[in-house]
Amino acid sequence: MTALGENGPVVIVGAGPAGALLSIYLARQGHDVTVYESRPDMRQIDISAGRSINLALATRGIVPLVDVGLIDKIDAITIPMKGRMIHPESTEGDGGPLTLQPYGRADHEVIHSIARTDLNSILMDAAEAATGTGSVRFEFEHRLRNVDFDRSELRFERADGSETTVGFGTVFGADGGGSDVREAMLALGGGTEDTEWLDHGYKEITIPPGPEGEFQLDPTALHIWPRGEFMLIALANPSGDFTATLFAPNDGPESFAALSDPSIVESFFAEQFHDLVTLVPDAVEQFQENPTGRLATMRATGWSAGVQAVVVGDAAHAIVPFHGQGMNLAMESVRSLDRHLRENPADVARAFEQFEVDRKPSADAIADMALDNYIEMRAGVVDPDYMIKRELALELGQRFPDKISPRYNMVMFSTMPYQEAQSRAARQAELLTDLVSGASSIADVDFDRAAELVEELAPLPALDPLARPGVLSTDAPPRLPLREV
Repeated sequence: MTALGENGPVVIVGAGPAGALLSIYLARQGHDVTVYESRPDMRQIDISAGRSINLALATRGIVPLVDVGLIDKIDAITIPMKGRMIHPESTEGDGGPLTLQPYGRADHEVIHSIARTDLNSILMDAAEAATGTGSVRFEFEHRLRNVDFDRSELRFERADGSETTVGFGTVFGADGGGSDVREAMLALGGGTEDTEWLDHGYKEITIPPGPEGEFQLDPTALHIWPRGEFMLIALANPSGDFTATLFAPNDGPESFAALSDPSIVESFFAEQFHDLVTLVPDAVEQFQENPTGRLATMRATGWSAGVQAVVVGDAAHAIVPFHGQGMNLAMESVRSLDRHLRENPADVARAFEQFEVDRKPSADAIADMALDNYIEMRAGVVDPDYMIKRELALELGQRFPDKISPRYNMVMFSTMPYQEAQSRAARQAELLTDLVSGASSIADVDFDRAAELVEELAPLPALDPLARPGVLSTDAPPRLPLREV
């Protein structure tokens, strides 16, 4: 049996949210940690390159931030979103009236928009400031080129093309869905990797603030333009702008391949997102300049190699962004890894094995639910059958709070294992389908029968003790008033 750090230096590859948070946890355990990152320091250089996808911070991501004492700093850079603001299609092309679909009935049931760079910067600052425990050092512009498990060495390429080799006792791979650490582990044998590329991609557009710096859309909502096979979403930033993301097929009549000419793009936006065009005069130029991102689900087995290596975050379980859970999943996994290391202080190999046993079922479940949620967001949110079931689920959750919670709420506002949320949601879907049969509204539902069916369900599990409602503000901070649109 070997304790962490006993056989050599502790190294993390990847300084994204998962790697930076992990460095704080490891330093808190008393370890000196070096984090190697291929990109420049985002605190000094803008490296978003049109591929940020604003993050939606929910309960599972909030809990680790409470745990490491950063929630107050995070609160200052988040914007609460109380529901989905639906921008419907209109035959007149004027967009039609907007509809807010609240996420829940309780005040604290909101998600929080946060810029990836802002979150990551706070985590890195906190890691470097660790005192009284272990220490954390970041080395930027170091791209991993080789992992030699026989020699316990990592070879990195610097920005100037030179190379350096460093020794390691344990390397934590937090280097994303295309993880080089994971690939090196797979070369040893004993693990598998399955990447499923989605036939849809994404492209970002910035909605600027209004003439006086005001928000041009309601900042307390996740804005969705659902269009069946494609959709546009927009999340607010504290600076008054919005990050909008178009998700669409890669090929076909209404796809990125079809949007090959500026005039076609202009007509597409004018027809599909008329209200947006008036807010973003350079939408076509941004569309042409920003890259088209790819989307994939990556499932792996064999997350560790003895005491020498383990992967975490997207390197272990990359999912599509349609449930807003990629970062939350990663941060929850980091906290799980910390717990297993503390429970097995003298046997790091066992800690890594138990970590995979603990987290892989959850990772697989949310990967499936994220794919399902894409269909819900781009088409289901305007489907009458979906809307009555959603309203009924919220009403039953209000009446029977210890037994019923909509699937979205179990994923976003609870800490129950994802696979339990998935199985409970499947059972609830059967119940809701039964109760709304022949109903045109929830006023037609037989609530006496609903009570009998709900009574058969097991109670909802308790929240993590750190998942306290209200640790983040649920009202938008004072800013310039919303522009009338």
